[in-house]
Amino acid sequence: MALIVQKYGGTSVGSTERIKNVARRVANFKAKGHQVVVVLSAMSGETNRLIGLAREIQQNPDPRELDVIISTGEQVTIGLLAMALKELGVNAKSYTGAQVKILTDDAYTKARIVSIDEQSIRADLANDCVVIVAGFQGMDKDGNITTLGRGGSDTTGVAIAAALRADECQIYTDVDGVYTTDPRMVPEARRLKTITFEEMLEMASLGSKVLQIRSVEFAGKYKVKLRVLSSFEEEGEGTLITFEDEDKMEQAIISGIAFNRDEAKVNVLGVPDKPGIAYQILGPVSDANIDVDMIIQNVGVDGTTDFSFTVHRNEFSRTMDILNNEVLPHIGARKVIGDNKAAKVSVVGVGMRSHVGIASKMFRTLAEEGINIQMISTSEIKISVVIDEKYLELAVRILHKAFDLDQEVA
Repeated sequence: MALIVQKYGGTSVGSTERIKNVARRVANFKAKGHQVVVVLSAMSGETNRLIGLAREIQQNPDPRELDVIISTGEQVTIGLLAMALKELGVNAKSYTGAQVKILTDDAYTKARIVSIDEQSIRADLANDCVVIVAGFQGMDKDGNITTLGRGGSDTTGVAIAAALRADECQIYTDVDGVYTTDPRMVPEARRLKTITFEEMLEMASLGSKVLQIRSVEFAGKYKVKLRVLSSFEEEGEGTLITFEDEDKMEQAIISGIAFNRDEAKVNVLGVPDKPGIAYQILGPVSDANIDVDMIIQNVGVDGTTDFSFTVHRNEFSRTMDILNNEVLPHIGARKVIGDNKAAKVSVVGVGMRSHVGIASKMFRTLAEEGINIQMISTSEIKISVVIDEKYLELAVRILHKAFDLDQEVA
């Protein structure tokens, strides 16, 4: 008998018929003697619908009230799944994030989990009950409803698996595993049998939508066995996310091509070249809870330099306002310019550690197609470039082929 946490995404519970299918799958696991905890997202499109309603009332919705609204989507699916399981004769009970006491900080719409009180879950499991928990949500120390950011149900699932020391956390989604890149863009993309936590962390942070980055961080930190599976296929091994092994390094140099089309580039020109200037620029941006990605500071000339960085496209307008109204008058820079039509493409692989020439091959491949590189960022297992968004699909396709990712690994 194993303790399994299963998380089902929005497309998996997108209709009552699909919820019934999930119930049958869960009932089959229960019939095999397993203890099962299920974490659910809202129905596909529901969170966007709720955000749309909020914006009809308030153009920039109050974050606390927005969390009250968008947390309701998961409450619907957990109740429906509990009913569907009971119709199959399976004892089941649903819980909101607050009822399970998923304690978070008070960063509304982007909250982070602080702790989980798993005692009520353990008690129900001991009573032969399937426990169903609303993903994406929790509460702060004052009892306010909070949400964990888009894709937060993945984090809920992994965090509960860590708290319960589950044997496996299974993430069911609309794809049957992790691919070398998005198969909708590159039909030759292959499903990976395994991928390391390191690689998956990079893929998630660089734009892969299979798993939320924080869920991978959780799984790696607490050594949660994590598997990505399709909720529409009865059989299949999916992709196992595991720790690096020596064989992996010798088998594949690059594991995948990640991309993100939601990038925006900001350039602060004529910045005084002096200590502390980076903090004076990025401090107010960070205080506004805006995540900064790539950062480049040019070599100073005549006492000034240019400072460039990227943010998510949704944060572009707010970032420009902060820089123009708060930062520029304070630091005395010349001006701020920006481009919200940028994209990021990355090659990822632990094999980079034992192979040279990856960067030059990537840059040559892009240059041969006339694709200009605007920014470059590297780590031990990834190389990322910012390019014009219009070249994104071409860049992904040619890099996928250049690194032989369409070929089966022996």
